Amino acid sequence: MTNSTVQLKEDNGQFLWHPMAHPAAMKKAKPDIVARGEGCWIWDVDGHKMLDGVGGLWASNLGHSTKPVRDAIVAQLDELPFYNVFRGTTHPRAIELSSRLVKLMEPDGVSAVLFSNGGSDAVEGALKIARQYHKLRGEKDRFKFISLRQGYHGVHFGGMSVNGNTNFRRAYEPLLPGCFHIDTPWLYRNPFTDDPLELGEICAELLEREIVFQGPDTVAAFIAEPVQGAGGVIVPPANYWPLVRQICDKHGVLLIADEVVTGFGRTGHLFGTRLWGVNADLWCLAKGISSGYVPLGATAISAKVAKVFDDDKTGQASVSHGYTYSAHPVAAAAALATLDEIERLDVPGNAGRVGAVMQERLRKLESSCSFVGNVRGVGLMLGIEMVEDKALRTPMPRSSDIPARVAKEAYQRGLMVRISGPNLILSPPLVISAEEIGLLCDTLEAAFAAVEATL
Repeated sequence: MTNSTVQLKEDNGQFLWHPMAHPAAMKKAKPDIVARGEGCWIWDVDGHKMLDGVGGLWASNLGHSTKPVRDAIVAQLDELPFYNVFRGTTHPRAIELSSRLVKLMEPDGVSAVLFSNGGSDAVEGALKIARQYHKLRGEKDRFKFISLRQGYHGVHFGGMSVNGNTNFRRAYEPLLPGCFHIDTPWLYRNPFTDDPLELGEICAELLEREIVFQGPDTVAAFIAEPVQGAGGVIVPPANYWPLVRQICDKHGVLLIADEVVTGFGRTGHLFGTRLWGVNADLWCLAKGISSGYVPLGATAISAKVAKVFDDDKTGQASVSHGYTYSAHPVAAAAALATLDEIERLDVPGNAGRVGAVMQERLRKLESSCSFVGNVRGVGLMLGIEMVEDKALRTPMPRSSDIPARVAKEAYQRGLMVRISGPNLILSPPLVISAEEIGLLCDTLEAAFAAVEATL
């Protein structure tokens, strides 16, 4: 260990506040310091090599050394490192990327895009546009939002307000008024039924009941992830999203798809809504749009919503929202190169093929490991829920060290994973090979077996 490495470890806890962490805890339990990446592999500052089972954080879809993206970034830095796209100015990459995205999402009904800096920004933009859309149509009372428990929509005040996990909300309350939550169609944990289609119908009915209870003329939008990510990789029944679309249409409520995690191939489809054959009215995009190389977010806008803004004669359609770095030239260049690689490598197809292998293999942990209650997911997103009692589905106590021990065993064996509460979450790069998926499964099985042997 070099002196500089020692200093890094000391300075981390002293000077850096980490997202989603207690500052004092980061001084006591030193975080892993990742120093280098290549392909689907990462190295920590001590030279320990690991397969990246986290994909950075749902984001490094092309891995850590995609030369075409790197070259596009360097070329853009040489050409134009920054300019804004506020009213009256723009730059070539912003125009090219907006055109590319709209054409890519034309089958989904998209006709315009508003750029931002990341997923939380994209959600904030969608919530604001939804409210403004209704005001422009003369329905100024439509300000309420409905969302799902266990849902995650970022950390801005708007996104936190529609988040369905109290961990992200409690410290910052009171939050945005007019936000309401309903039960998520979670097959493993719900009070209704073990039949997936029946559950889809029940949970869709809960949405309609809430809209009616609030008053349809007061509800602006329903926002949800096509597959919930941070909440534990919860895949809804196949009939849920089609039913949701019908209910939203019936009551004039906009449907916002938070595709920050699922967008650009992670489910095995280019967008998560395509899993269900449903078009949203607004989409929240980030992470995979630039493969995490440079921060970028986008709110995609359907033709239905855009038309109301385009046709406005009142002068109230100006979008008073945006960021200094919206459509940053370097981020836009990275995104354009990322989209080229997604197409060239058939990234969604690879995610579907190798993801199916990962899903099938790791689901066997439900029977082989005494503390694994449920393994769920689709494509290259998978959650392993650890429990105290499998028969009773008793949740793993927050005080239990078992999830952290599994993660440590995996780390020592050469696999980086992520723990969120009782869940171990996998989201490897979408370019991961079949051989690397086999190694990931081998390593994780060994990590669970090592902890099992101590119980």
